[in-house]
Amino acid sequence: MARWQPGATQRLVVAAVELFTEQGYDATTVTQIAERAGVTKSTFFRHFSDKRELLVAGQETLSRLLADGIAEAPAGASPLQAVAAGLERASSAMGQANRELGPRLKAAVAACAELQERDALKSVGLAAAMTAALIARDVPEPTAHLAGELGVLAFKRGYAQWCESDRDDEGGLALHALTALDDLRAATASLG
Repeated sequence: MARWQPGATQRLVVAAVELFTEQGYDATTVTQIAERAGVTKSTFFRHFSDKRELLVAGQETLSRLLADGIAEAPAGASPLQAVAAGLERASSAMGQANRELGPRLKAAVAACAELQERDALKSVGLAAAMTAALIARDVPEPTAHLAGELGVLAFKRGYAQWCESDRDDEGGLALHALTALDDLRAATASLG
């Protein structure tokens, strides 16, 4: 086994999701994940503190992309227009590997309460990043918080639809996330 190979983080995530799906989260060990990924156990621990952390790989990057997109939205953009800019920015970083991993990751999370809890914390973190970026644009806190939460819902719905859509889908994740945001905006208007 080579001492260092590029892409170890991605390989570890893919290996873990495969193993979680095949044999369950509880039955999967760090050693098995490392072996499947073609790295040593010590390499695993250089990238992740434990196997739960595999679920949130890339969360910091995703949070940063969402916040950067919001910050770079035009000055007169409404809070949801700024969130849309964040969704577009984050979507641009998601490729085919993310799309292929989606259904397996969803199945692994659905089968394990511990992963469901970690996934919920990930959503809280993404919403917090968007809320903070909106507050930095002088959006009042309650509005910023609501827009951030809608952004998370739109991203999750868009990601699920993107993963399930035709592989020749030309709109990509951005189209699905922005459509989901428009649907949520319409739904909030109907609340009265």
